[in-house]
Amino acid sequence: MSEGSSSSRAAVSVRNVRKAFGATVAVDDVSFDIAPGTAHALLGENGAGKSTIVKLLSGLIEPDRGSFEVFGETVRLRSPRASHGRGIQTAFQEMTLVPDLTVLDNMLLPYAPVGLTGMIRRRTAEAAVRAHVDSLGFDVDLGAEVRDLDLAVRQKIEIARAVYRRPRILLLDEPTSTLAGRDVDWLGEIIARLKAEGVTIVFISHRMREVRAFCGGLTVLRNGRAIATAATASLADEAVIEMIIGRSIAKTFPPRPVAPAVPPPEVLATHDLTAGAKLDGVSLSLKRGEILGVAGLQGMGQLDLFLACVGLRIVRRGEIRVDGRPVSITSPAEALRPNIGIGLLPEDRKTEALFLNLSGKHNASLPVIDRFSRGGLIGRQAETSAVETSFAQVEVDRRALWMPVRSFSGGNQQKIAIAKWLLAQSRILLLFDPTRGIDVGTKHELYVLMRAFTEAGGSILFHSTEVPELVHLCDRVIVLYGGKVAAEIEAKDLTEGDIMRPALGGGAAAAELAA
Repeated sequence: MSEGSSSSRAAVSVRNVRKAFGATVAVDDVSFDIAPGTAHALLGENGAGKSTIVKLLSGLIEPDRGSFEVFGETVRLRSPRASHGRGIQTAFQEMTLVPDLTVLDNMLLPYAPVGLTGMIRRRTAEAAVRAHVDSLGFDVDLGAEVRDLDLAVRQKIEIARAVYRRPRILLLDEPTSTLAGRDVDWLGEIIARLKAEGVTIVFISHRMREVRAFCGGLTVLRNGRAIATAATASLADEAVIEMIIGRSIAKTFPPRPVAPAVPPPEVLATHDLTAGAKLDGVSLSLKRGEILGVAGLQGMGQLDLFLACVGLRIVRRGEIRVDGRPVSITSPAEALRPNIGIGLLPEDRKTEALFLNLSGKHNASLPVIDRFSRGGLIGRQAETSAVETSFAQVEVDRRALWMPVRSFSGGNQQKIAIAKWLLAQSRILLLFDPTRGIDVGTKHELYVLMRAFTEAGGSILFHSTEVPELVHLCDRVIVLYGGKVAAEIEAKDLTEGDIMRPALGGGAAAAELAA
């Protein structure tokens, strides 16, 4: 019998739930149970219905049909407050923090303690929040404005706030999509502690390693329907992936090509590059047709490196070279010039890469709209034809030509963001964690797309928080530690251990940096 199969002992029972948005059926007759005090994974492709289930349980939307039971009692979750009243708290992937408020104010929303006068008891509240984050091993400045914090720190605040409200049921919607290394371990320790206290956890993730580490049971959704509920240990990864995508992926990563006999020319290089707050004297060389990986724990300078190469960080020392010549790049528009040709896929696609209310066509054509303009008028036919070609390259549905980007899954949004730079004829792509929050099927498609791009003569600088991607996709990897290059590893020597040792400050190179 699978974990949580008996509703009489279930913390959460989903019964024949259906939810449609117009003609789109997001969840269709879904039923499953989750036992109390366990962590249970919801798996599926982007758009399979996972986040809809989370929103239903969070009280953000109501089902068209079906019901929910919480600890054996049928409930109507008509609002977030009603959900909170049942002991349900959520940490969302699309974070609900208010960027202009401090960490403390965000932690307190909307339940800050007030005195008899109706004023917030800030000293009491701050002491309680400080004790809470300290108990989680989370070092954060409570007075800092959220907008000034890294994406991973903001995600940890989202998680810490949900835990602060002492939930009986905690919904974690892709909580590790922005986390790596020690931060994932940090979350694992929190999950283990909460389970020991009897808290039930619903865990959405695309990372099977974390599902196996944290969750005793799982439910697979596909096209809005529940395919299977089972004990995690009873299913091999290949079987889970096949249930998720409805087909078999014979090989997750495309084969790495044979190294050419004659070394290809260098297309992008940095020399002693120092930029932003964390990058300190980094030298690297990216060759034509190569995927060069950049590994490192959060905050080791990788973000400053990528942003400096497109003019979004001031270079304080050193230089950037393209095709062997020094270049001054002061903006992404300059990076796109034909003699440079650099495009950046940034860390957060929803706030930095796309205009969610515009169509996919307008998002893709915007950086090069002058190409389709004559006399101040845009040639719509030429624009549509060019964008359609780039969408076909990344296998995005034609509906993206006219539908707003927000209506597509995270995977398709990422493809549209990549199509933008293909349309701009970028020959160097800087991909910063491009598979964050992407399902396994779409990840495979992006891997194939990346390799096809380099085989056609393009070059990719690639950072990922998933170390196996670096191991299996890259032709070389540099490891950053303390803002410097701690190691450079060739393809034949790439293993997870060889990457993680210098990333954690071990190894000869990192020891020299620390000296």
